[in-house]
Parts: sequence; structure tokens; C-alpha cells
Amino acid sequence: MAVGKEIRVKIASIKNTQKITRAMEKVATSKMRKTQARMLATRPYSRKIAQIIKHLAHAKPEYKHPFMIEREVARIGVILVSSDRGLCGGLNSNLFRMVLRQMRRWSEQRIEVQLSVIGQKGSGFFSGIGGNIVAQAARLGDAPHLEDIIGAIKVMLDDYHAGKIDALYVASNEFVNTMTQKPKLEPLLPVKVDELTPELQGHWDYLYEPDAKEVLDDLLVRYIESIVFQGLVENNACEQAARMVAMKSASDNAGKLINELQLIYNKARQAAITQEISEIVAGAAAV
Repeated sequence: MAVGKEIRVKIASIKNTQKITRAMEKVATSKMRKTQARMLATRPYSRKIAQIIKHLAHAKPEYKHPFMIEREVARIGVILVSSDRGLCGGLNSNLFRMVLRQMRRWSEQRIEVQLSVIGQKGSGFFSGIGGNIVAQAARLGDAPHLEDIIGAIKVMLDDYHAGKIDALYVASNEFVNTMTQKPKLEPLLPVKVDELTPELQGHWDYLYEPDAKEVLDDLLVRYIESIVFQGLVENNACEQAARMVAMKSASDNAGKLINELQLIYNKARQAAITQEISEIVAGAAAV
């Protein structure tokens, strides 16, 4: 029964793996609820500050912030938000493929790209293909704080101020629902102008205190930080949802494989028993 022993060893190994995937599924389910609550709590602020910034792009203040001035684009910066850990299906790979496709389009236009990467998976992937990574942030945990990524953001903003890059984008996964996570690449700088609501049409502006320069210098930096941080918390929610689905799928597949191997083992065992009986009967007949 050498074949039967090998099958029993395989079944035991798969059962151990199944226990691990089931445990990981339960952990991801628990973490997913917390990350979704954190994501929903930060969305109103990021959406409101984005709305204010879009309105400011229409205004005619006495001070025009550099973040609102269009330039000829020769170099682009991308803040890429990925996960620190794997085992979350195609979450990271789908995002990386989308970014790579866009980088190829920019390369065809002779536009250089530099990256600020958040998350170990993104750092490992783009370092491996020779990407121009100028800043990194990793090991942020399941409850990241804004302070953890300010350095990676500031490097890009400083480069924009210095004229080293002419546009800034953020790439991350958007949480649609538990089963769907969508990779997205959205522009941050220069600030794009959206259509105003009817009540805001015409010439208008905000009242600034103490002055437009001081307010806009601080507000636009907060805007960039809030959008990137929102991308990070959404990506965390996407990661846990994708891991929960991936681990459930792995557990289900392990169960199917165990059933198939068990059937093969039973057939092999039955064949071995039948052969032994046949040998006994043949021996008795010969006597």
C-alpha cells in the first residue's frame, strides 16, 4: 500500500493547509470590517476638501498657487499605494499592470516617470523591473497614520516645487464592494478644473484670512495628503476583502482536492484488498 500511504500523506498536508487558509479567512473578515469603518470615516473629509480645491481652481485670487498652474509635461511623478503583504488574490498585480500600461504610454511620448511607493509589494515589484523609485514607505500595519506617509508625499511635492516633475498622480485600489476592487490612477497636480454647480458660476472667490498665499500654501498640501491617505485606507479595505475572498476560494479548492484524493485512496485500497483476497484464494486452490 505504498501508493495509499503517499495519498494519505498528501491528504494530511492539504488538510493542514486548509486549516491555515480558513484561519486567515476569519482574520481577514474581522479586519475587513474595521478597515471598512475606517475608510467610510475618512471619505467625507477627503471628498469635501477635494470639492473646495476644485472650486478654488475656478477662483481669481490675488495669489495663484504653483499647484494650480499648468506646465508642459516632461516628467511625471506617481505615488503608488500597494499592500505590505500578499495572499490577496490579484489585487496588487492588477494595479501594477494598469500602472505599467500607463508608464509605457508616457514612455512613448518621451515622458519620464518617477515613483514614490507605499507598501512592500509595490517596492519589491518596481525595484525588480528597474523603476525609478525616489521614496518609499512600508510596514504601515492595518491602522496606518498620516504621519507614516508624509515623508513619501513630501519628496514628490518638493520635486514639483523644484520643477523636477511637472505632474503628479496617485495610483491605488478603490473599494467598490467586498467582491470588487478597482485599480485607479487619478491626477493630483496640477489641480484639474471641474464644472461648477450653477450657484457658483461666474466670477467669485473665497475670503482668505490672514491672506490667500498662507491659506493656499497650507490647504493644498493638506489636500494632497488627504487624497493619498484616503487611497491608503481604501487600499487596506480592498486588501482585507480580497484576502478574505482568496482564502475562502483556497479553502474550498482544498476541500475539493481532499475529496478527490480520498476517492482515489479508497479505490486504491479496495483494489489492494481485492488483490490480496485473489492471492489467498489462488493459494488455497493450489493446495
